[in-house]
Amino acid sequence: MKIIAIGRNYAAHIEELQNERPSSPVVFMKPDTALLKNGAPFYHPEFSKDIHHEVELVLKINKEGKYIKKEFAGKYYDEIGLGIDFTARDLQQTCKEKGLPWEIAKAFNGSAPIGDFLPVSDFPDLNNINFHLTINGTTKQKGNTSLLLFDFGVIIEYVSQFFTLKVGDLIYTGTPAGVGKVAIGDHLEGFIEGKKMLDVEVK
Repeated sequence: MKIIAIGRNYAAHIEELQNERPSSPVVFMKPDTALLKNGAPFYHPEFSKDIHHEVELVLKINKEGKYIKKEFAGKYYDEIGLGIDFTARDLQQTCKEKGLPWEIAKAFNGSAPIGDFLPVSDFPDLNNINFHLTINGTTKQKGNTSLLLFDFGVIIEYVSQFFTLKVGDLIYTGTPAGVGKVAIGDHLEGFIEGKKMLDVEVK
């Protein structure tokens, strides 16, 4: 099982971090040791003083494939869930300034909490899915798939050129604006169309 993640996929998030708008999906990966399941707490690592939350819709792959055309992408996932891409922003910035890869800022242990999944059949329009994240009861991030720069089909077509998708793989599809620092004691809750899907405490 692998975790494939897409960066810079919502324009407002690109603007808030003052990044360049990409012409194709920005892809990075996390190991399975990044997964945090079943509501397990996130233990704030000592190596960073600036861990940011990034809530994202997650596709669960249900069929093996490569070089998948976007018009057939829907055959390769049957569930959509919610996850968080925790990012050590201070480490990432240092790596970017030096022109180095930034896996240590994105792929560390516990950096990919994953919540519950819903069947694709629950969504009448995949291009109009609302999701949001609250911290201690206050909404911090809100997103809608209509605002994706690269929709699910484009993501799967692009990614599958490079990586064979296998059953159980997860694709984190990008985060909307509103990312920010988390602190020990924070309670994060994630929702899709108002339904609670994710619950994580920072310890």
